[in-house]
Amino acid sequence: MVRRVDNLDWEGQPAKAVVASRVYDTTPADLWDALTRAERIKRWFAPVTGDLALGGRYQVENNAGGTITECVPDKKIALTWEFGPAVSWVIVTLIPDGAGTRLELQHIAHLSPHWDQYGPGAVGVGWDLGFMGLSRHLAEPEADVPAETVAGWFGSDEAKSFIRTASDDWGRADIVAGEPREHALATAEATRKFYSGEPAE
Repeated sequence: MVRRVDNLDWEGQPAKAVVASRVYDTTPADLWDALTRAERIKRWFAPVTGDLALGGRYQVENNAGGTITECVPDKKIALTWEFGPAVSWVIVTLIPDGAGTRLELQHIAHLSPHWDQYGPGAVGVGWDLGFMGLSRHLAEPEADVPAETVAGWFGSDEAKSFIRTASDDWGRADIVAGEPREHALATAEATRKFYSGEPAE
């Protein structure tokens, strides 16, 4: 798993891109099918309704919705990620890598108080959980739901360890991108507490 934070301008405003990538032991076509077919998406991520085609609107159950803005089968999908009043952007690219396929995900957001409080882990840890669910789905495609949606999973030692590691790694990526160390570590800890269900200070 590779984690990176990029500083950029997006639609004329300062923004950050949370970038995660991982190689999966499958073909681009199979990975694309897992990412874009509703019947498979619910087995590793969450139920999704709508039109998963260029220009279509989608809705993730109890989460974000948006519009598909680019769709190149087996290669790339881009979409808006609309959660309440906040709008950000997600770009997923599939790249052949040896015998497998590299999935690279960019989640781009304008700078905001939410970013200042939680840093890249706010979305990064969530996508890490998605990457984990996708890996398990590809290994066991008939499993009904992601492990992290099973009642009680977030209270398990496995979950706590995963969330701590992911939060720490996003904190380190933030430091590499130029964020002051003290602030990056503080936002990583805030993210860990949030995903672990611990009260904020």
